[in-house]
Amino acid sequence: MCGTCGCDRTDESALETGAGAATRMLRLELDVLARNDEAARENRAWLAARRTAAVNLMSSPGSGKTTLLEHTIPGLTGAVECAVIEGDQETRLDAERIRASGAPAVQVNTGTGCHLDAASVGRALRELDPPPGPGRLDPHRGAVDPHRGSVDPHRGSVVLIENVGNLVCPGLFDLGETARVVLTSVTEGEDKPTKYPHMYRAADLILLTKVDLLPWLAFDGDQFTDAVRQVNPSVRVLAVSANDGAGLSDWFSWLRALATAA
Repeated sequence: MCGTCGCDRTDESALETGAGAATRMLRLELDVLARNDEAARENRAWLAARRTAAVNLMSSPGSGKTTLLEHTIPGLTGAVECAVIEGDQETRLDAERIRASGAPAVQVNTGTGCHLDAASVGRALRELDPPPGPGRLDPHRGAVDPHRGSVDPHRGSVVLIENVGNLVCPGLFDLGETARVVLTSVTEGEDKPTKYPHMYRAADLILLTKVDLLPWLAFDGDQFTDAVRQVNPSVRVLAVSANDGAGLSDWFSWLRALATAA
């Protein structure tokens, strides 16, 4: 159950109305976020001890997160060691694509959950840390995929966390990440930053994806940038295309700098 957005909510207080129900719901939401923040602090300490950076990739479904990672992994080969945590409600499809690209990956299936939380990411981080052990099942947050590789994080390495496709809930949950990256494809329109301000306000970098499609779309890049600046005046925006490689070198440079600073 997500106490902040109400997804998969089955508690009786969700059916009640009035000040009493509102108070109980607020208390539930605060409890959920407090527990998550504690797990995020543990993840941050775990990563810091290994001098490893973690990047939380967030976007709506279909923005190109997995495709971008498929190009990122070989693009960083020899410079930065990568591992990936894949978040989806069901299937191991994305983790299998990542492994085929050359990086170890853990698939976290959230079931009816609409986002990753710090506890599930913490378990996945430990799955990536050798020695590899058997897959574990968490009755609350879903299964950790046993069919994975392993990685020994060290200085100059990065864990890329592909969050569940959703422009609302993932932005509310600290995972213990080093940086947050929000992807928006040109096919989604220019107005997403103002429609979903919390997500974009929390971003350390924004990737405008699928820019190779611009000749066939009525997408106004200046309008998109203006929308971004309304909610996050200082964030950097990179235009990229996994299809033709546009902007990928800048994306790789950003990741290398993040990993070096870990």
